[in-house]
Amino acid sequence: MTTRTDTSPSPMIESRDDLIAAFAKGEKPKDRWRIGTEHEKFVYRKADHRAPSYDEPGGIRDLLKGLERFGWTPVFEGGNVIAMTGADGSISLEPAGQFELSGAPVDNLHETCAEAGRHLAQVQEVGDELGIGFLGLGLWPDKTRAELPIMPKGRYAIMLRHMPRVGSMGLDMMLRTCTIQTNLDYATEADMVQKFRTSLALQPLATALFANSPFLEGKPNGFLSYRSHIWTDTDPHRTGMLPFVFEDGFGYERYADYMLDVPMYFVFRDGKYIDAAGLSFRDFLDGKLSVLPGEKPTKADWEDHMSTAFPEVRLKSFLEMRGADGGPWSKICALPALWVGLLYDSHALDAAWDLVKNWTIDEHQALRDAVPAQGLKAAVPGYGSLRDLAREVLDIADAGLKSRARTNAIGETEQGFLQPLREIVSTGKTPADMLLDRYAKEWHGDLSKIYGAMSF
Repeated sequence: MTTRTDTSPSPMIESRDDLIAAFAKGEKPKDRWRIGTEHEKFVYRKADHRAPSYDEPGGIRDLLKGLERFGWTPVFEGGNVIAMTGADGSISLEPAGQFELSGAPVDNLHETCAEAGRHLAQVQEVGDELGIGFLGLGLWPDKTRAELPIMPKGRYAIMLRHMPRVGSMGLDMMLRTCTIQTNLDYATEADMVQKFRTSLALQPLATALFANSPFLEGKPNGFLSYRSHIWTDTDPHRTGMLPFVFEDGFGYERYADYMLDVPMYFVFRDGKYIDAAGLSFRDFLDGKLSVLPGEKPTKADWEDHMSTAFPEVRLKSFLEMRGADGGPWSKICALPALWVGLLYDSHALDAAWDLVKNWTIDEHQALRDAVPAQGLKAAVPGYGSLRDLAREVLDIADAGLKSRARTNAIGETEQGFLQPLREIVSTGKTPADMLLDRYAKEWHGDLSKIYGAMSF
């Protein structure tokens, strides 16, 4: 989740145009489009697989501070180090100590993978000194909520209180999940709309290809992506497939209206988070927010609020692809390869949109509902299964990456980063399917083996 690293004064919102401008300012010519990749991993003690707390010796705080040797600068909240910033982006903490790199915007996938490699090497060096390991999965496979620590971040305290009021699995989302995300640019409002619609329609495909959360509290949970299932009962006001995105007239203004309808979580003032859970940003605009009577929001407040919606694709000043489970290094590189191949070449984008443009809202939702349990076996309009669609989508993404012609020092294109996904489609087995096979056969039901198999 987003960590505020800039606490400088922010101008007041003067009109509705300021809300819309938050999206319009993301417009960039194609030669300035960049790739942002975020990836989370679980942190555990190698000795006993326990999740370390923030302030215990050799815990999460010491892990953060240990990264200063690599040039990272600490970010503080309430006297606690809660994030790091540096040339490779920012490192932040999810609510139970999941460790996240929000990578810097880069030009190509070779740079993305190199960035991920630097980060993993750094955290492994510090982790080895502290007896800490890092697990690449979408869900804690063996931990109850009660076994997990809570990080000292004000926004998380507010969310932890609020989540049980609006859904049965919000605490699971916060404490027990990890994801990989890709953030991409757009040239115009029309370009944003086509990219939003195409990526939202195909988000269930990403969920299936990256499904990697089949265990809960030490046993199979009946899903391939339990992380994706969790989002179905987290908070209906701020999650889901956003049917209005596919309606005529969708654009910046319609998304702003959606965000105004999303209940608030908090307001950040004087270094502290004020609980505004369930209150209305519309009231805030009118100076009628009960926790700050008479005060009106700043542009930073609007940016904070935009970070509290969690749909399958999210719009800020860029588009966030949010459907994938956490996973190993190859998957960190494969997710942006999929979306860059589909969305950053105009011919590929048109071809991908052609695959899904005639789906109804009900068909979009039915696919989203089926994928967490069925994965690539889920039925798709006009295809036998999602696996059949996946072959065509990967071919389109491959062509898009070939057209980009971004090569590394030895002349390799970005197309190779799709290979892990091609292997999944070839076998028809998601990462979760393969883990379930190993659990039943190779591990003989001993889930502790997953730490050796899925650690970075």
